[in-house]
Amino acid sequence: MQTYLVGGAVRDALLGLAVKDRDWVVVGADAAAMLAQGYQPVGRDFPVFLHPETHEEYALARTERKTGKGYAGFTFHANKSVTLEQDLMRRDLTINAMAQDKDGRIIDPFGGQADLRDKILRHVSPAFAEDPVRILRTARFAARYGFNVAEETMTLMKQMVADGEADALVAERVWQELAKGLMEQQPRRMIEVLRECGALKIILPEVDALFGVPQRAEHHPEIDSGIHTLMTLQRAADLGLSLPERYAALLHDLGKALTPPDILPRHHGHDIAGVKPVQAVNRRWRVPKACAELAELVCRWHIILHSVKTLRSDTALDVLQRTDAFRRPDRFQTALNVCLADVQGRLGREREPYPQMAHWLALLSAANEADTAAVAASCTDPARIPEAVRRARLAKLQAVHEPYRHAAV
Repeated sequence: MQTYLVGGAVRDALLGLAVKDRDWVVVGADAAAMLAQGYQPVGRDFPVFLHPETHEEYALARTERKTGKGYAGFTFHANKSVTLEQDLMRRDLTINAMAQDKDGRIIDPFGGQADLRDKILRHVSPAFAEDPVRILRTARFAARYGFNVAEETMTLMKQMVADGEADALVAERVWQELAKGLMEQQPRRMIEVLRECGALKIILPEVDALFGVPQRAEHHPEIDSGIHTLMTLQRAADLGLSLPERYAALLHDLGKALTPPDILPRHHGHDIAGVKPVQAVNRRWRVPKACAELAELVCRWHIILHSVKTLRSDTALDVLQRTDAFRRPDRFQTALNVCLADVQGRLGREREPYPQMAHWLALLSAANEADTAAVAASCTDPARIPEAVRRARLAKLQAVHEPYRHAAV
C-alpha cells in the first residue's frame, strides 16, 4: 500500500502557490484494507475515504469506463492491481495528472511540468472527451491561470460540442463550474474559451448572441457588445466584486442581442428587453437567489441608474422604491458596483469616474432622514400613510437632488 499526493496540490506547489486542499491516491489497497486502518468511507459512487486523523481525502487508485452520456455516465474499477499511472491517465489535464511520493519526488507521466512552464492546458488522453464537464473545467483553469488551451485540446472540445456532449450537462454542475470560473482572476478567459469551442452557444446562448452586435462608438469605443460584456465582467473581477455582482455584470446587456437591426447601433429599451433572457438563464442553470435577483435588477435598472442627473426628484424616489433600496440598501449598493464596472468596462475607460454612485447613495441617505414613524403616527387615516411617507421622503431627497440636477456638467 503506497500513498501519493495528487492533482491540484502538486500543481499549485509547482507554481509556487499556496496549497489549500490536499488529495491523496492509494495504490495497492482495497476498501477492506482502508477500513482496517481506520479510514472512514464517504460517498456511494467513488472509493474515497477520510483519514482517521487529518480527515483529508484518500481515494483508491481507479480506472473508469464510459457507459452513457454526461458526467455521470461512468463505471469505476478500483482494486489492488490498478497502478498510479492508470489512475493519473483518467484525469482531465496534464497539469492535474501529476503525483508526489513521500520523498517529494514528482511522478509526471504525461508532461504536466512542461505544460506548466509553457502555460498550456492540454488533455491527458482521448478519454477527456467522455466527460463534458471537462470543457467547463478547462475554461475555468484558463480563467484561473491565464493559460492557453493546446490546439489539439481545443479541437477535441469543439468535436465534443459537435457530438452533443455539452447538451448532456446538468444544471448543478454547470452552475458549480461557472460560479468558480467567475470568481477567478481572469473570468473573461472562461467565456472566451467556451465561445471558441462552441460551448457558449449551448450553455449561455444569450451571451454568445452579443458578439458581433455593434454599439455606438462614442459610448463604446470597443464597438462590439460581446467584447463590452467581457470587459465589464473583467472590470468587476479587477474591482474585487462578489459572485452575484460578477454574474450580473455578465448578463447586464443581454437585451442588446434583441435590438431590431434597423435601429442599430442604438439600443433603445435594451434594459427592459434583457429581463426575460436573464430570467431564462436563471431558470436553466438554477442560479442561486442572490445571483439571480441581482442580475435581473441590474439588467432592468442600469440605464436609469446611469442617468440619475436627468431624472426629476419624484422619479428618482420611484427608482429607490422600485429597486427596494430602502429595505435592501446593501443590494442597491451592489447594483451600483456593477454599474461602475459597466461604465469602466469600455476600451480606454477603465478609470472613468462614476459620480452617479455617490449621488444615488446620497439620495437614499437623505430620503431615509424622513421620520416615517412620526409621519405615520400623525395620519388619522391609515390609507393615507404611504402617500404621507412618500411626501416626507421626497422633501428630503429634493434638497439634495435639485442642486445636482441643475449644476453645470
